Amino acid sequence: MNAVLENEAVAAPVLFEERGTANGRRIGFATLNAAATLNGLSLTMAELLDAQLLAWAQDDAVAVVVLQGAGEKAFCAGGDLHGLYRGMLEHRASGSRDILDNVHAREFFETEYRLDHRIHTYPKPLLCWGHGIVMGGGIGLMAGASHRVVSERSKLAFPEITVGLYPDVGGSWLLNRVPQRAGLFLALTGAPLNAGDAIRAGLADHYLQEAQRETVYAALTAVNWADDGDDARRLSAVLKGCAEPAPPGPLQHHAAAIAAACAHDDLPAVVEAIAALDSDDAWLQNAHKTLAAGAPGSARLGYELQRRAATLSLADTFRLEYTASLHCAAHGDFAEGIRALLIDKDRSPRWNPAHLAEATPAWAETFFTAPWPAQAHRLADLGALTETTA
Repeated sequence: MNAVLENEAVAAPVLFEERGTANGRRIGFATLNAAATLNGLSLTMAELLDAQLLAWAQDDAVAVVVLQGAGEKAFCAGGDLHGLYRGMLEHRASGSRDILDNVHAREFFETEYRLDHRIHTYPKPLLCWGHGIVMGGGIGLMAGASHRVVSERSKLAFPEITVGLYPDVGGSWLLNRVPQRAGLFLALTGAPLNAGDAIRAGLADHYLQEAQRETVYAALTAVNWADDGDDARRLSAVLKGCAEPAPPGPLQHHAAAIAAACAHDDLPAVVEAIAALDSDDAWLQNAHKTLAAGAPGSARLGYELQRRAATLSLADTFRLEYTASLHCAAHGDFAEGIRALLIDKDRSPRWNPAHLAEATPAWAETFFTAPWPAQAHRLADLGALTETTA
């Protein structure tokens, strides 16, 4: 029986643990436990994590929450694309034109966005240790944490243009806040960020060596957490005591050129300016290639969503992204992008629209139209729900 229980524990998609502290309070540890798939976030994982975060938020004995990923390679490499692909095939085979009839996409995006919003509005200090690969949905989990650590192996990116989606999980809101217009560049090119660039972009806070992780956790258990409104400062003090300056990355090296390229008032001009950036830097060359090979529709959607999110609250951004994501799953390039990258692996997607000139603002407008009244939106209660339950 013990062996069976141990095997079940190892197979659990998210592991939960509590550790005692110096004054009897506890620290909650949540570990994404799917290292073989780089801790890709499935619907089940999102449901388990959201439920436990809510329970810890309501438990006065829990002082701090820590979110991390199992294995050496990744905190979280994104969402469960295979599951979304199966759901898209089933929905299209049914012949339904109702975007809510894609049951898996409907449930996955709602659960994921609620979880991300909960993290952004969490009432207790929440430390996310973003080691290794942190992409797409992984940034959605990490970005809202009150304290975000990156290490020498961290690699952050929004690579959705390669699979026919766009930077969702609040990315439309987050990328608007990257200095010097670089958020648009990141959406269009999927360019990866090292630790220094992630901090510069506002997606991380502290740079620590990976070898210090357990030392930091041990230090947290030695703190006298007082629940006096000052626990966030206590967590910051522990992290700052171990942190060091992060080396700058290519986003900072090319900041002025990227800002100039993204300063144009229309998307085709921005894309042309990015393509014209002259550099022998491999990072910039890869950004050129990704943009050129990516879905033109994704470029347009990412651009239009950032424009809209500039005047929206975070909750309203999630509501808009939910509508857009369901449209992407129903009739956009998302299924084709996953097919080419992960299913057939031919890396020859047939994008529709095939060219940026065809991905017009009018074409994109259909992705932002909700086929339900505002009050019936599945995330209509998002802000109020978080405020009353967290």
